[in-house]
Amino acid sequence: MQPAIKKGATLTLDIEKFADRGKSLCRRDGYVVFVPGAVPGDKVKVRIYKRRKKFAEGAIVDIVEPSPLRTTPRCRYAFSCGGCKWQHVDYAAQLNAKTQSVQEAFEHVGGFDSVDVRPATGADDIFYYRNKMEFSFSAMRWLTPEEIASGESFDTSFALGLHAPGNFAKVIDLEECHLQSELSARMVNGIRSFVRGHEWSVWHVRKQKGYLKHLVIREAAHTDHLMVNLVTDHWNEERMEQFAAFLKQDFPAVTTLVNTINSGVAQTAFGEEMHTVFGPGTIRDKIGDAEFEVASNAFFQTNTKQAHVLYETVRQAADFSDSDLVYDLYAGAGTISIYVAPHVKHVVGVELIEEAVENARRNAVANDIDNVTFETGDMLSLFNPAFTDRHGRPDVLIVDPPRAGLHSKVVARIADLAPERFIYVSCNPMSQARDLALLRDTYDLHYVQPVDLFPHTHHVESVAKLTLRKA
Repeated sequence: MQPAIKKGATLTLDIEKFADRGKSLCRRDGYVVFVPGAVPGDKVKVRIYKRRKKFAEGAIVDIVEPSPLRTTPRCRYAFSCGGCKWQHVDYAAQLNAKTQSVQEAFEHVGGFDSVDVRPATGADDIFYYRNKMEFSFSAMRWLTPEEIASGESFDTSFALGLHAPGNFAKVIDLEECHLQSELSARMVNGIRSFVRGHEWSVWHVRKQKGYLKHLVIREAAHTDHLMVNLVTDHWNEERMEQFAAFLKQDFPAVTTLVNTINSGVAQTAFGEEMHTVFGPGTIRDKIGDAEFEVASNAFFQTNTKQAHVLYETVRQAADFSDSDLVYDLYAGAGTISIYVAPHVKHVVGVELIEEAVENARRNAVANDIDNVTFETGDMLSLFNPAFTDRHGRPDVLIVDPPRAGLHSKVVARIADLAPERFIYVSCNPMSQARDLALLRDTYDLHYVQPVDLFPHTHHVESVAKLTLRKA
């Protein structure tokens, strides 16, 4: 029998554990209640705002007894902003929660009875670790509860910051952020003052008009390169000249300015045109001994230092020899391919996006890597027997797919190909566990190693090591 929990009710609950997507949960007579912002060990007073057959969701009204796993957030926007939702959780507890999330994915989604999920590898830098931040301009500023409670009057027709959680239309006007660097935060505030002083219009998501859309800052971890990418509705040469002069005077550390034109209504920092206003239009950064060119629209792991840890985890799991032929599927700009190339005979990388493949080829040349081959194409059509005939049968297969995971036909092709060693890198343990469950008759799963690239969020990367099952 379900408990008499009604929408609007206020309950005092003891929080048991972290749940999916960073929420926490407790049970009342077996009925699950999810509580965003709660921490295991909390005793909290909660108001129920959603009631379903199998679960309810509630908002914290008061923390009656705080958990010992709680800590004081560094950022004033920690409970309002969608950038990092776990600043109030002790970092060791965050790592334990991420390990648990991977374990539960393999048990409940993958159906694995016993799998060696190793403790998540943590980051040395848990603040100021991102090399890229994408801020939004908005004519619909969202006020935080603290701003509302202050009684001050705010101009809600302008914002430059990050979105409120779960709200595509509302943007918080951020004056501080601890995800990128202190310089980045100063730049956001300086650019806000500049564009407001020049009365440049910002994007109105309802009216679908306005000039300024996004501000993207890319900051290298191992070089002095720094990119500003201003995303606008249209090209305006005079304004770009003014903006460039401002950056050169107030933020001389900026090495390149790019203006991306997105004339559509989609809220994305990608567009149909890119203008390099000054500098090379790219930055360069290093992962291990390899240096990579990063364009304004290129994918590059957002935590450079932890990407090195992730790729080293891949290298160790693969147990390479200098005679190995390696396939790297979903290769992006070739970062994994180039990182492992010195340890093997040859690497073949496959990627859908032609611009990324061109970037990968330039990166290989720049690093004097001549034992890599990159091909462009959709995995479903390209990864076929003819592909193997051209390149040879791999000893090691590495995949690093998008969050959705592998298409079932790609999984079937992997089973047919049956390379001796198989390394699955994932940013979504659920899709990873689902895919590997389909290969349990072909491969033995040795272990899964979570790696934390995103402190203060629930996101985690995981590396699964598999070897071909012996007949």
